[in-house]
Amino acid sequence: MRKLLPMIGSHSHGGGRSALTCRFRCGDACFQEVPNTSGNEYVGDVIAGVLSRRSALRAAAVVTVASAAGGSLVLGGAQEAQAHPGHRPEPKADGARGLRFAPVAPNTADQVTVPSGYGQNVVIRWGEPILRGAPAFDSEKQTAAAQAGQFGYNNDFLSLLPLRGEHGRQVLVANHEYTDEVLMFRGYDAANPTREQVEIAWAAHGLSVVVVQEERRTGKLTPVTRHHLNRRLHTTSEFELTGPAAGGALVRTSADPKGRTVLGTLNNCAGGTTPWGTTLHGEENFNQYFANGSSVTDKRYGVGTGASERKWERFDKRFDLAQEPNEVHRFGWVVELDPYDPESTPRKRTALGRFKHEAAQPRLTADGRPVVYMGDDERFDYFYKFVSSKRMMKGESRRARAHNLTLLDEGTLYVAKLTGDSPAAEVDGTGKLPNDGEFDGSGTWIPLATAGPGGAVSHVPGMTAEEVFVFTRLAGDKAGATKMDRPEDVEPSPRSGRVYVALTNNTNRGKGTNPGVDEANPRNLNKHGQVLELAEHWDDPAADGFAWRLFLVAGDPEDPATYFAGYPKEKVSPISCPDNVAFDPHGNLWISTDGNALGTHDGLFGVATHGERRGELKQFLTVPRGAETCGPVIQDRRVLVAVQHPGEIDGASVEKPASAWPDGPGKIVRPSVVAVWRNDGRDIGV
Repeated sequence: MRKLLPMIGSHSHGGGRSALTCRFRCGDACFQEVPNTSGNEYVGDVIAGVLSRRSALRAAAVVTVASAAGGSLVLGGAQEAQAHPGHRPEPKADGARGLRFAPVAPNTADQVTVPSGYGQNVVIRWGEPILRGAPAFDSEKQTAAAQAGQFGYNNDFLSLLPLRGEHGRQVLVANHEYTDEVLMFRGYDAANPTREQVEIAWAAHGLSVVVVQEERRTGKLTPVTRHHLNRRLHTTSEFELTGPAAGGALVRTSADPKGRTVLGTLNNCAGGTTPWGTTLHGEENFNQYFANGSSVTDKRYGVGTGASERKWERFDKRFDLAQEPNEVHRFGWVVELDPYDPESTPRKRTALGRFKHEAAQPRLTADGRPVVYMGDDERFDYFYKFVSSKRMMKGESRRARAHNLTLLDEGTLYVAKLTGDSPAAEVDGTGKLPNDGEFDGSGTWIPLATAGPGGAVSHVPGMTAEEVFVFTRLAGDKAGATKMDRPEDVEPSPRSGRVYVALTNNTNRGKGTNPGVDEANPRNLNKHGQVLELAEHWDDPAADGFAWRLFLVAGDPEDPATYFAGYPKEKVSPISCPDNVAFDPHGNLWISTDGNALGTHDGLFGVATHGERRGELKQFLTVPRGAETCGPVIQDRRVLVAVQHPGEIDGASVEKPASAWPDGPGKIVRPSVVAVWRNDGRDIGV
C-alpha cells in the first residue's frame, strides 16, 4: 500500500501552501472573511428579466436534454461516455499516446525531477538581463534600473510563439505574478521597506518578452539577449484601458482624468494565447497592493482597510485609496499584449469584466468570433465567458492585425449557473458518487452586459453597464451564478471543443455559515480540488446552455472520495490542487498543481481525455521545495514549466534559504523557467 509522505513545513493555510506564500501572493486571502456573502437564490427572476424569449427557450431545451441523458449524451458519444468504473476494456498499450513515460513518484526532492530518459535545462532565471544595457544579476547590488531590463520575479503563465524568418527561435512571453521581498532582499524589514526595494519590486512585476534559441539536437532553450523583440513591462509602464468601461467615471483618477491610461499591471497569474497571435494576461490578486479601502465594492474584492503588506502607498499615492479611490478599479482586468510589436501599448480589455482573473483562453465560433473563458480565483466565486460580436480576420496584413486588436472590445459577458441532476441527498459532502455514477448536470450562461459600437447595455437589474463591467462580481451575485471552489485556469480542448475548468480547492466549503456542497462542488472542507468538464450545447461556443460533469476529483487514489473519469484508480498518480491546465498535440490535458495537500511537492501531470484510457493520469515532473508548478507549455518535443516561488517556506529568508535551487548552496533562490525533453530526441510521451 502506498504511504503518503509527511507534510512539509508549517502549512496552516488552505491546501499545502506555506503561510509565506499566502502572505505575499494573495494577501492572506485564506485568513480573510469570504468576500462572497450573496444568497444567489433568485436566479429564476434574473433569467426571466434578462434573457430574451429565444435564449430562455434554448436554455430550457439544454436543461431538458441534459437532465434526461444525465449529461452524457450531450458531453460525448458512446466511446467517451464510459465514465463508470468497471466499464472499460483492458488497455492495449503502455499509456495513452503522449503519456508513454514512467510516471515520476511523489517526492520531496529539492530539484526538478523528470521521468527516466528525459533531460532538462533552466531556460532563464529571475534577474537575467534581456534588454540592451541591462547588467548581469547581482543579488547584493540590485537596483530598480537594472531590474527593469532583467527577467522579472515569480514567473507564472508562459506562451511560446513562432518567430518567422529566424530558424530555431521562438518568442517566450512570461507573467511575473508577485514579489516575495523576504526572499529577494537581505535584511528585509517588512515594516520599513526602502524606496529602492519598493521600486525594484515594481520593476520585478509585470510581463517579459524574450526570444529564445533552441538547440537542434535536444529541447534545450536559451535566451537571446538584446533581441529587438525583447521587452519588459512593469508597474510603471503604460497600459491602455479599452472597451465599455474605458473613460468612465469609475476609472478616472487625478493623474488620468480621462480614464484611459493606467500605469502598470499587477499580479499577473495565468493567461492565454489568441488565434491572431497575441497573448492574454489575467490580473488576479490585485487587491492586496492597495491601502485604506473602505467602500462596499472594494470589500467584495477583498481590499483591506489598513496599510498594505508592501507599503507601496508610502511611495506612490495611487496605492492609497483614501487619496485615489478609483485606482483599484484600473486593475483586475485581462491584458492583451502584441509580442511582435515592441512599440505597442498593451491594452486592458474591460469588456471581459473585472475580477481576480486567473486566466483567459479563447476559441473561435464556426463563423470566426472569439469566445474567451475565464475563472475568478476566489472561494465561492464564479466562472465566465465572453462572446465577441466581431469576426477574426485571417492573414498577416496590417489591416487584419489592426482589426483583430479590436475583437475583445465588443460582445457579451456571461456568468455560469450549474445545476446537478442528482437528488440533493445523494451529494452528501463526502465525495461519494451519486447513484448515476457521476457528478454531472446542465448549465446556463447568464448574460451580464453587452458592449457594442454605440455603447453598452446592462442585463442585470439595478446595475448600469459600467457598473457590471467594473464590479463584475456584484453582477454575478445578482445573477445567481454558481459559487465554485476557486475556479482557476479554464481551457477549451482544441481537439474536442470541451472546456476544462481547474477548481483548486476550498477548505471553507460547508464550514460554519459558508455554503455547503452541490453536485459541481461535492466535498466539504475541499482541500484537493477537482476538474470540471463542460460541453457547450450544439458544440457551439456561443450557445447559452451546456452540459457538465466532473472529469476528475483530486486527491490520493486510495481515498474513496476521488474520481478519475472512471479509470482504475490503482493505475493513476495522486494529484492535489489543480491550477493551470494546457493541452498537448494528442488531446491530453496537462495539469500543474499549486499547494499539494498530500505532503509531497507540486508537479505537472498529464491525463487522457478521450478513448479507452480516458482518466489515465501520470505525474511528469515535480518542482523543488516550496515551489509551485506554473505556465505549462506542451509541444511535440518539449515541455516548458515555470517554477514559481522556490524556497517559499515559513521562516525562510535570504539569510536562511529553504531551497538551494536552481544554482546550488550559497546562491540566492531564483524563480526560473525550465525546459524538459526526451534524451533520444523523439516526441514527448510516444
